[in-house]
Amino acid sequence: MKDYNLENRKFIIGGVAVVIVLIYVVRLFTLQLMSDDYKKNADSNAFLKKIEYPSRGAIRDRAGRLLVYNQPAYDIMVIMNEESGRLDTADFCQTLGITKEFFVKRMNDIKDRTKNPGYSRFTQQLFMSQLSNEEFSNFQEKIFRFPGFYVQQRSIRQYQTPNMAHVLGDVAEVSESDIEDDDYYQPGDYIGKVGVEKSYEKVLRGEKGVQILLRDARGRIQGKYQNGKYDRRPIAGRDITLSLDEKLQALGERLLEGKIGSIVAIEPSTGEVLCMVSAPTYDPRIMVGRQRGKSHKMLSHDSWKPLLNRSIMGTYPPGSTFKTTQALTYMTEGIITPATLFPCHRGFYCRGLHVGCHSHASPINLVNAICTSCNGYFCWGLYYMMGNRRKYPNVQTAMNTWRDYMVSMGFGYKLGIDLPGEKRGLIPNAQYYDRAYNGSWNGLTVISIAIGQGEVTLTPLQIANLGATIANRGYYYVPHVVRKVQGLPLDTAFRRRHHTKASRRAYDYVVAGMRASAERGTCRMLGRYNFEACGKTGTAQNHGRDHSIFMGFAPMNHPKIAIAVYVENGGWGADYGVPIGGLMMEQYINGKLSPSSEKMAEEFQKRRIGYGTRSR
Repeated sequence: MKDYNLENRKFIIGGVAVVIVLIYVVRLFTLQLMSDDYKKNADSNAFLKKIEYPSRGAIRDRAGRLLVYNQPAYDIMVIMNEESGRLDTADFCQTLGITKEFFVKRMNDIKDRTKNPGYSRFTQQLFMSQLSNEEFSNFQEKIFRFPGFYVQQRSIRQYQTPNMAHVLGDVAEVSESDIEDDDYYQPGDYIGKVGVEKSYEKVLRGEKGVQILLRDARGRIQGKYQNGKYDRRPIAGRDITLSLDEKLQALGERLLEGKIGSIVAIEPSTGEVLCMVSAPTYDPRIMVGRQRGKSHKMLSHDSWKPLLNRSIMGTYPPGSTFKTTQALTYMTEGIITPATLFPCHRGFYCRGLHVGCHSHASPINLVNAICTSCNGYFCWGLYYMMGNRRKYPNVQTAMNTWRDYMVSMGFGYKLGIDLPGEKRGLIPNAQYYDRAYNGSWNGLTVISIAIGQGEVTLTPLQIANLGATIANRGYYYVPHVVRKVQGLPLDTAFRRRHHTKASRRAYDYVVAGMRASAERGTCRMLGRYNFEACGKTGTAQNHGRDHSIFMGFAPMNHPKIAIAVYVENGGWGADYGVPIGGLMMEQYINGKLSPSSEKMAEEFQKRRIGYGTRSR
């Protein structure tokens, strides 16, 4: 008779043995084929993959003047698996001039995967960046004493000029999000953080190379693996030529010293930005090397916000410069003709509402209304447009028609400049006012938008682009600060004309009004120049002193430059906007300032408003 218990036990023992064997097989398969830990360990003992960083592209101005270039720098890298506690920490710290506390913290930070998600004990990790030549020399002499530590050569940015900080931008060490967004980067790499350095990062950075070096059992370098067969040479980044004129930019920054505001100049025929000044500013040379973090912290805590590029990030009421857009809209829509006369007895009076204006002849026509910057004329124009029921069935339709004209002129949305951080400003539509007034509103409710006040806000870039559009009599190119990228065509977005809804005839009359303003109106200070300038002043109401604004272009019939000047708390447009705008146009058109203009520039450079009067 069979013993079934014994028979079953035999199967159980056999089954257990099979399971154990399977477990070992699976584990061996996982270790050898699925996991790369052992491969990394073996490779790390045999090979050293040395990254070779490419030279970052240089940056020049439109005349070829060098603005940004590279200088050699050295990083100290560590492979934790090789260091393994064999280091004479005291000697290491003394050689580099660091404390033991710094050493311990840095090593812990490297191994902390929350701070360094790409950490591996088999690969090079950044220990210390951007050593000076002296620090590098001291370390290089003793490097044989420090197992696991290597020197990595790279280049750092150097800025030739103290100007253009907001446009040029700077580079800094990559963040965790940078690494997650692009696998090109690894901890310790550098990336453009703001300005052109950021927006053109991929063409400036180039492509990394790699050297595969063979090591012996003691980690000593024996030479290149297979004579460099698998090495890859770095590819240098592409050089960039900006559209900015360094001399014009320098003058603009001089003129806005001690003030808060912006100057933007554009070449109308191309959309190339000739200068972009934002004040207060800072010297880009303080944002280089290991001092960058300290400098950035100082600037970010400054209450006057010098890191803010007001040219594209500041949104302001455009004031009376906006009246040109109203003239274009009213005339194209048939609300007015050039001969239409409106009264202005020190302002606009209608149904108990009063919008003030300065003294001038009345009634007044379109050209003279632009020339004298009459508030009453443009308020009446908006009032009749919003109330015209033969043309528009209701005020909402009239309002949205008005909005469409503004959008076609480049307002209410980002223009698309090749710099990060551009703001869109605000152009209200009918839905905006329906929400604000529960559907019960009319032209008088929103009358202040006719003179660039109320809800309307623009960036200085948009105001300068308005000047370029008028100079072109009805079209503009998307403004851009890069003129040429080495070996690449200019983006087609910057070569396409954008036509507005306004008629060519309307633009001709607006140009006539702006020229009259330069000859005998609010911009008559422009009459001193040897070129035909056209201009429009603006004075934007403010809780404190009003903002001084100017928008114009020159020469009238063959325009080379369009410009916007915005000086916060500068008073009337003629106080700061016009004289600064005139000096900038003279510098660009003539290539230099006359002796009398240089004297005027020195006077404006010394003036202080707000920012410059603060005790430091």
